[in-house]
Amino acid sequence: MNTNVKCFTRKADTIKALAHPARLCILDRLYKGEACVCELTKLVGSDISTVSKHLLILKNAGIVEYDKRGLQVFYSLNCPCVMDFLKCSERVVRNKK
Repeated sequence: MNTNVKCFTRKADTIKALAHPARLCILDRLYKGEACVCELTKLVGSDISTVSKHLLILKNAGIVEYDKRGLQVFYSLNCPCVMDFLKCSERVVRNKK
């Protein structure tokens, strides 16, 4: 596989990590500042296991990072610039109408 294909594959993997409404909701919240898993669980309306899986996907993609404090885990955006992409996608949706 040539270098360009590898680069595009990694970019596609990042976009796939964003491609779920719950993960977009999580990112929108984390853009405002860090949040614990319990808060994100309430926000998304799913059980803690499901939210943890979403967070793992975002973490593996390098989009979020976490800090464990005692029994609680707090997440924050590792790459806030991802929100620029999401804002651009909002413009695409508006123009599609």
